[in-house]
Formats: sequence, structure tokens, C-alpha cells
Amino acid sequence: MTDDPDPSEVAAGLLASVSVLVRRVQQIPTEGGLTMPERTALSLLDRSGPTTSSALAREVQITAQAMGATLSALRDRGLVERRPDPDDGRRAVLMVTDAGRQALKNKRNARAELIAQALTGGAFTPAELDRLAAVAPLLERLAQHL
Repeated sequence: MTDDPDPSEVAAGLLASVSVLVRRVQQIPTEGGLTMPERTALSLLDRSGPTTSSALAREVQITAQAMGATLSALRDRGLVERRPDPDDGRRAVLMVTDAGRQALKNKRNARAELIAQALTGGAFTPAELDRLAAVAPLLERLAQHL
């Protein structure tokens, strides 16, 4: 008879493993020229829709000035645009442009390709690849419950 897994031990193991994976993927340079702050801002805007610079700064817990500099660089490259807030004409909201969405897609595809390359070439058995494929939706569900 086997003992049921201890949720605390599972949590600690998952957090350590996923943290290492995410750090490695973020450290590997890919084409596209997006810095980590730029990618973070673009991803948030893409997921949440139009919002203000100050709301984005609060979300990622950085200063409004730092977020302003990041968004300014994104605007200069045509990846983000500024429009009047439909609810309050005194404010401006920022939104991702089509070029910004494409830059995010390119970055995601490049990183997914790096992971795919690591999974090929005999580093993982077909059974291990099946196990990894089965874990992906579980990790997403876990993230949704946090």
C-alpha cells in the first residue's frame, strides 16, 4: 500500500521545478528584441485589454516612472498605442497594436521552439513525453486555482 502524496511536498517540488524552467526560458535570448519588462507589459495588456499606465505599474509592482519608460519604448516601436479612455476622457488607456501582438506571438513561438528542441533528440523517452504532455493541462488548472 502506498501513502498518498503530501500536498506540501508536491507543492514544493512543483514550485522548484517550474521556477527553474521559467528562469531558464527567460534567460535564453530569442529574436524579437523585447526586454523582460516590455514583454511583461505587452502580455498584461494583451490579456487584460486596454488599461492605464498606472494600473499596469501597480499590477507588476513597479514605479509609475519605470512603467512609463517601458511603455514609451513600446509606443515608439509601434507595439502599444495610446487612446482616450472611453469612460473618462481626461485619461488615456494603452492597448496592444497588431504589431505588438505579433511580437508577443513571435517571442512565444521562439521560446516554445527552444523547449521543443530540448525535448527532442533522445533526451526524453516517448513515455516521458507522454507524461509531460499530461502534466501541462494540470499545471494550467493549478495556476487557475491560485
